[in-house]
Amino acid sequence: MQSDDPRGKREPGRRVEGTPRVVVTRHLMPGIEARMAELFDAKLNPEDRPLTRAELIAAMRDCDVLVPTVTDRIDAAMIEEAKGRLGLIASFGAGTDHIDLAAAARHGIMVTNTPGVFTDDTADLAMALIIGVPRRLREGVALTRGGDWTGWAPSAMLGRQLGGKQLGIVGMGRIGQAVAHRAKAFGLRIAYHNRKPLPRAIESMLSADYVADLDELVASSDILSLHCPSTDETRHMIDAARLAMMKDEAALINTARGDLVDYDALVRMLEEGRLIGAGLDVYPDEPAIDPRLLAHPNVMTLPHIGSATVEGREASGEKVVANIRFWADGHRPPDQVLDALV
Repeated sequence: MQSDDPRGKREPGRRVEGTPRVVVTRHLMPGIEARMAELFDAKLNPEDRPLTRAELIAAMRDCDVLVPTVTDRIDAAMIEEAKGRLGLIASFGAGTDHIDLAAAARHGIMVTNTPGVFTDDTADLAMALIIGVPRRLREGVALTRGGDWTGWAPSAMLGRQLGGKQLGIVGMGRIGQAVAHRAKAFGLRIAYHNRKPLPRAIESMLSADYVADLDELVASSDILSLHCPSTDETRHMIDAARLAMMKDEAALINTARGDLVDYDALVRMLEEGRLIGAGLDVYPDEPAIDPRLLAHPNVMTLPHIGSATVEGREASGEKVVANIRFWADGHRPPDQVLDALV
């Protein structure tokens, strides 16, 4: 009987004769790069300059393994142009929405990622924004650094309590669950929207209530935090209509992907005073950030640092090295992306 499990369709890695040629698109941790140089014919990027589309295609044509990051967009046309030698895309990071997985699968190119290593780091940063926006930390820092603080006053710099408020989590994967775990300790009520409910045991552990209707979650939450990938379905999922559904003086937190939110509509809501503020770590046109967001007194704008810890970046690099070694030895890498095979 043929199995319907897509894992049954997986192919093992490709045994490479000699040392595999590996192109790394960005500067990684020194120890990881040293290990790659020791094990592979590695072309590194010590300048850490993002490669252009043409440079990426040229690199893909000239290597057995490409090691891109989440900022390297690899679409079907690029894979079509570069097909031939390339056998593995060993992505540095958990997300894979920057790679056309179907196109890679069509051309027999395996894709791996580095899941799990950034879960706690990203959840910690999301929690910092969840605390920081209601308590107006960005505004407080600007006040003291600008020399405008006149001292304590009973009615000055009033923010909002966290305890008893509803945190709405959109996307309850690893990171969403880690955020819920942290938020529970701060007395927040947890509600979430996901493609399907979590098992009852996990809901009970997190004290999280499933909300099937995203509009209902948006309208009922005091703080809305996004933790889902970028897809055709999720692009601008928080648009003008949904922003208008949010409570007055609610807060929006986005540490996932910049294109989940219509930022023009968000700016309008902030300028009208409809939202208390926003905490943002990702943007649709990075590194560009809308100057209106930078100017708003209670928008915490961070430079995409959700995963930026020494420990996390080293662990991710170690996973990349392991995936390449398994593949080059003819074995299935531990972090093969199964979506590419469906």
